[in-house]
Amino acid sequence: MKDNRYCVIMAGGTANHFWPISRESRPKQFLDIAGNGKSFLRQTYERFSDIVPKENILVVTLDRFGELVKEQIPQLQAENLLLEPYSRNTAPCIAYSTLEILRRDPDAIIVATPADHLIYDEVSFKKSMEDMISYATENKALMTMGISPTGPETGYGYIQVTGGKTGAISGKPVKVKTFTEKPDKELAKVFFNSGEFFWNSGIFAWKASVIMEEMAKFLPDVVSVFNGLGEYAGTPGEKAFLEKAYSVCPKISIDYGVMEKTDLAWLYAGNFGWSDIDSWESLFKAVSSKDPDGNATNSGKHLFKGDRNNLVVTENKKKIYAVKGLSNYLVIDTDDALLICPKDDKRFKEFITSLGMPGYEEFR
Repeated sequence: MKDNRYCVIMAGGTANHFWPISRESRPKQFLDIAGNGKSFLRQTYERFSDIVPKENILVVTLDRFGELVKEQIPQLQAENLLLEPYSRNTAPCIAYSTLEILRRDPDAIIVATPADHLIYDEVSFKKSMEDMISYATENKALMTMGISPTGPETGYGYIQVTGGKTGAISGKPVKVKTFTEKPDKELAKVFFNSGEFFWNSGIFAWKASVIMEEMAKFLPDVVSVFNGLGEYAGTPGEKAFLEKAYSVCPKISIDYGVMEKTDLAWLYAGNFGWSDIDSWESLFKAVSSKDPDGNATNSGKHLFKGDRNNLVVTENKKKIYAVKGLSNYLVIDTDDALLICPKDDKRFKEFITSLGMPGYEEFR
């Protein structure tokens, strides 16, 4: 395992897509949504511990989540926990962490990854990451991991490659042609049928010096706010410096700010079973253990009569859940909230916007 490899785990998201289990104080990345006894963040840390030296794994999160990170990764070195005062999307996160890594190692190779993905084949994932890192080490390239689509999903961004899908699945990196944000259903069908598009996993590999060079070119207003960081890094003045920097920093993603504009974007096609579970609906699709009527639940005791395609999730395994007359519904039960709602993403999102009204602050 090479000492100049680093991993940046981006763990600052605040979305409550899994309400009422997820809350503003404990979002998805800190939860065991998949039911395997480990949070998404913990799984991500362990996954990359086999690829990058543990002492070179950094976690970037919001200041208010710092204690959660320490609780879930107690072995994380204090200097490897980078705390952002405000959420400004992935570009500022990557700028901050990359400058910190460059301060330690000018020859660093960095993997940047979200904290909240499911990987089903860890062995194949490790091989794909090794290949992608090797290419980034040997070439001036900004590598992104592409996922072969299994259908016209509208919940993911898409990446078009030159030479079509055949070249990309050959095990060699291919040049990126275009990035597209989450499409509507009809456009997603066109992308899927063309064979030229991959899902955007949001996992990257690059030389630290190369990504900073491209950020300086395309996002100078982001890079400039961190001028002088080295003077304050690791000192009592760092928090005040970051507070000032983030208060004026633009909110922008690395995809939109750099990857869509650079000539250095390359894709490596991974095939290891991947899911960016970002909603109850996507969790339901990913669950393999369903009853003959398509119902899924983590409850210890349950009784379904004539119901189809429901998702029942509980934090109380002592209750029996008896459901009759529902199809395509969510039933989510916690100590202080019970959600019963149609399962599709749009109607769920419309429903939980009501939490923004006065009087519901304690439940957000």
